[in-house]
Parts: sequence; C-alpha cells; structure tokens
Amino acid sequence: MQAQSLLRVCCLQLLVDAPLERVFRTGYGKQQNMALLQTTFLPLFLHMCLLSWSAWAKVELTMHESVEVYLGDSAQIPCQYSFTDANNEPSFVMIQWFVKSVGNSSRMRIFYGDGSQQMVDNNTDYTGRIEVTSDQQGTQLIIQDVQLYDEREFFCQVNGLAAGNAEGKTHLRVFAPPEAPVMEGVLTGISVTNEVPSKVASCEARNGFPKPNITWYRNSMPLMSAPGHVNVLILVTRESSGFYSVQSTLEYKVAKEDKDAHFSCEVSFFVPGAIRTVESNGINVTIHYPTTMVELWKESPQGLVKEGDTVELRCQGDGNPPPPFIFNREQEPDVDLESSGDVLMLSPVSRKDSGIYQCHPLDSDGYTDVKGEMQLTVHYLDPAVVVPKDSEVMLKGEDLTATCNALSSLKTSTVWYKDGKQLGSGNTLHLKDASYETTGEYICEVTVPSLPALHTSGSVHIIVQGGPQLVGAEQEVQLEEATGRMVNLSCEVQGHPLPSISWSIIGSQIWHEVVNKATEHVTHSVVSVKVTSDISALCNASNDMGTEVKAFSIKAIPRVTSAAPFSPAEGSGVIIVVIILCLLLLAILGSVLYFLHKKGKIPCGRSGKQEISTKEKTTKDDIVVEMKTNTKNEEAVLLKAVNGDKKGPNDQ
Repeated sequence: MQAQSLLRVCCLQLLVDAPLERVFRTGYGKQQNMALLQTTFLPLFLHMCLLSWSAWAKVELTMHESVEVYLGDSAQIPCQYSFTDANNEPSFVMIQWFVKSVGNSSRMRIFYGDGSQQMVDNNTDYTGRIEVTSDQQGTQLIIQDVQLYDEREFFCQVNGLAAGNAEGKTHLRVFAPPEAPVMEGVLTGISVTNEVPSKVASCEARNGFPKPNITWYRNSMPLMSAPGHVNVLILVTRESSGFYSVQSTLEYKVAKEDKDAHFSCEVSFFVPGAIRTVESNGINVTIHYPTTMVELWKESPQGLVKEGDTVELRCQGDGNPPPPFIFNREQEPDVDLESSGDVLMLSPVSRKDSGIYQCHPLDSDGYTDVKGEMQLTVHYLDPAVVVPKDSEVMLKGEDLTATCNALSSLKTSTVWYKDGKQLGSGNTLHLKDASYETTGEYICEVTVPSLPALHTSGSVHIIVQGGPQLVGAEQEVQLEEATGRMVNLSCEVQGHPLPSISWSIIGSQIWHEVVNKATEHVTHSVVSVKVTSDISALCNASNDMGTEVKAFSIKAIPRVTSAAPFSPAEGSGVIIVVIILCLLLLAILGSVLYFLHKKGKIPCGRSGKQEISTKEKTTKDDIVVEMKTNTKNEEAVLLKAVNGDKKGPNDQ
C-alpha cells in the first residue's frame, strides 16, 4: 500500500513539473544522460503510471469528433467528463490540453490546471490566444483568432488520481471561402476540324481553405471528362499564406452546334456545416466551321428588274468566319464576275444579263461543291412600232386601220390618244368614213401594268385629202346694211391640199382683204367692203381636188338723217320704237288736260294760252301740238308721224 502511494506521488509530480528536464536534471548531469532519460525511461515510467491508475478507477470523457470554424473567428472545444465511482469523488482533478505538432505525430501541451492553479504554457503558438473554462461537468478550450495552422487535433486529458483518468481529442477544422472565380475564354476562334480537344477556357479560384473544387458546365449541364472529347486539367497551388489556389483548364472538342453554347465554371468549397458554390459568368466561344450551305438573293431593286436598273446580288453562307465568294453565270461557269466580298453589282443591266447566277465560297476547308444560285430576269419594252408609219394620207370617206405594237417580256396595255383625249384601247385603231376632222396626230401609249416604269409610245399623222369644204353650214349669207357702212365678210375653208381663196365682189369698188391666214388644213380670209349699193360677193375656194363657193348678198339701206347719230347696227327699228313711245305719252297727256279743262279744274288765262294754243289749220284735219324742245328735227318727225305721213328717210 505504501508502494502504491509512493508511485502515485511520483507520477503526479512528473506530470505536473513538465518539461521533463525539471524532474531528472541534476547540477552535475550530462546532456547525454538527459537524452537517454527522455527517450527510454520516461515513456516507460508514464505507461506504468497510467496502467496503475486504470486498474484503480475509470473516468468517462466525451468530446466532439471535430469543431468547424471560419478563419479569424473564435473556436470553442468542449471536453465533458465524469467519474464512474460516484461515492468516491476525487478532491483533486488535473486537466491538461495538448495539440498535435505540425508535420509529425508528437504533441505539445498548451494548458495545465488543477484545483489550485491555471497555467497556459509559454512559448507556444497558443500563448496569449487560448482560454480554458472549467466546471463540475467538464472543461472548454477557447481559441481566439483562429488561423489556418490551427487545423489540428486538440487533446483533453483529465486525471483524478485514484478516481481514474481519461483522454479525448477533437479535430479543429478551419474554413476560408475562396475569392470569386475568374474565367477566361480563348480569344481566337476554335475550328471544328481540330482532331483533338482544344482549349476552350480556364477558371481560377484563389485563396481558399481547404482546397476548393471546380466543375465545368455547358449550357448549365455539367461536363465530365471523356477521352478524346473533354479534358479537364487541374493545377493546385499552396500559397505561402497557407491558402489554396486552384486553376482548371477545359479542353473540349467543339462542333458547329457549339457556336451558340455558353460555357461556365462553378467553384464549390466547404464552410462550417455546409458546402457552398459560386458560378462564374458564362462565355460564348467563337467556333470556326466551314460553309455547308449558301444562299444567293437579289438585294436591290425591290420587285421586278427592268433594263437600265442597277442590280445588287448578295451571297451568304453558314460558315464562320464568313468566307469570300466568287460569282459566275451558269452559262459561263469558268468566267468569274468582278465582285466585292459577298456582293455582285450589275449596272446598268440589259436583257442579255438575264440568266442563272451562282456564288461559291472560298473556304480553306473545302466544300467546293457548295453553291448558291438564283434566276435573274431583266424585263424590257421595245419602242412602239406604229403602222402606218409616220404619216398617212386618206381620201374623204375612206376607212383606215392603224396598229401599234411593242415587244416586251411582260404583258402590255395600249391606249390611243388624239389631242389629249383617249380614243380607244388595244393594239388596233379603226378610222371609218374619214372627214377633215379625222386629220391629226394619233398617239399610242404602251405600258406594262406589272412594271409601270416600263412605257413607250408611237404616233401616226393622218391627213385626209379632199376638195375644199366650208367651215360652217351656210353656203349663202344675206345681209342688210346701211349705205356707207363697212361690212366684214368672212370665209373659212378646209381641205387638202390647202385650198386657196379668191373674192369676186359686184356692187362696190371699195373693199380690201383684212385677214388672210392658213394652217395646215384650213384657210381663212376676211374682206372689208363699203356698202354703196346692193352687193353680191363670192368666196371662191379651190385646190387640186375641187372647188367650193360661198355667196354673200348685201342689201343697201338708205341712212336716216338725224341729229343724234345712229349706228347701222341700231337701224330704223329703233327710231320707230321711240316715235311710238312719244305718241303714247302725248296722247295720255292730251287726254288728261282735256278732261281737266272740261271739269273746270284748269282756268284758261294768257299764260295758259301761251303754253298750249290752237294753231291755224293748215289743212282740214291737221292737229298741231306745240312742245318746247331744243331739237327742231325731232319735233318735225313727231308731227309728221301723228299726221300719218310716213315717208322714207331720204324725203325729210
């Protein structure tokens, strides 16, 4: 019993007074002896102590397998224990915390405590950073400002001497999320003809702990390594700070379908109690692939093409990058047309430019049999051809059929005009029973309804030949005119050849021609004749086809002498009307005066007698009424009219 007590005291003293040099060091010991004791005797001695205690009692100790914490945070590692012998609770409990050394399996104490003292070991990585709290149920190690190198195993050792001892451990895990992933795609295009996978992009996640992982995606679908199709190269770098940087390179065998694909990378990393992911921005890779399909079309003009237009043909293929093209006509496959890139300009086009045009891509990867083609039709409208041509001479009463035709690649429409008025439509114009009104220029206009810009016209000049024909229905004109007046006689004749006009005037020697003009088919003559007596005038019109005469008969009327001049146009009828009106007024006035006189309303005095008096009768039934007037001639005319003496103007 005394031996067991002595052994316990020695073991306790050895554990408390670590390091070991303090237990076995003597003032005269050699350094070699210390090394021998540490390597041989001390482990054996400690083992004997532990075996002895385990036979005496048992301690139940509980610790977490691991504790997870972010870099820079505080870590709390609990250590719960209890003694199996509840009736023999120890009065002395010793607690020690150890940490596993970096790079080897040894461990180092960082804390010691018992009922009387608490001590943090000096000169360790945890000096000044740890704190230990204890109670009846256990103890807890608190580590401040956790660093990457703190990711180790921490040991908790509890010793109750006779009550037993136990030890447990917890692995402290430290986490530092990496920076956002940086993705870079290749700047040059990737050809689908490459036989092996080509580099598509690289993705890098820097400064993470523990090592992050990178996964590649195509259109949000993960890419797995596949020999000959997908290669993923990973480069892991441990920075001097302890962080991990991971760079992943994707090699991918592209196809034409990848031209619209989006590639991205996803970084996954551990955090306390979970796994998080961060995805990069997607990129689109430029894919180079040969042309397998070509399209050729007319860029301009829109609609149908006519002669004289500028035509632009454009060729486009599905290759990338777009290749240059060569153009030719199907009729001349060996003749390359001058073009600019993917455009062929034809200016100005004519009907001979119609045909099938082709374009071929100049891909370096082949596919020379790929081509695009289109039919180009250049529409045209030839000048109108009118029959009869230019001019045609017809005889009066004849019929004529004129035609107008214009060769065109499209359906045409023909309309005939004369003097701006539409006569008919169609290629044929029928002229029946020609008259001088038929003479003139006939214009046919030919248009293309489906292509209004195409139009042409032609004309024919129709000349109707015949003898003179008076313009107007009257062949004999009768006139009355006062003597001494001038009368204009007009004669207008049409005919072809152009008629000539001559005048024969009987009854006046005083006349002259005032108008003599002629158009292409009409002759017009006007003569001015002085009326001295009755006149007979003849207008003689003649040409090679015949003669026509227009007669004028003028009756001379003696002129009436009066103070107020009367124009020949007024004539004697105006004088008669005036006389009748005056007689009516005089009759009414005389009746009123007579009536008033009989009633005695008007006294007869000298003054009255001076105004109205009865003259001496010159004849038996003459009645003379005297009126004051300044015109003696007018008074005489009125008096003679009352007497019923109607004489001609020359008898006054």
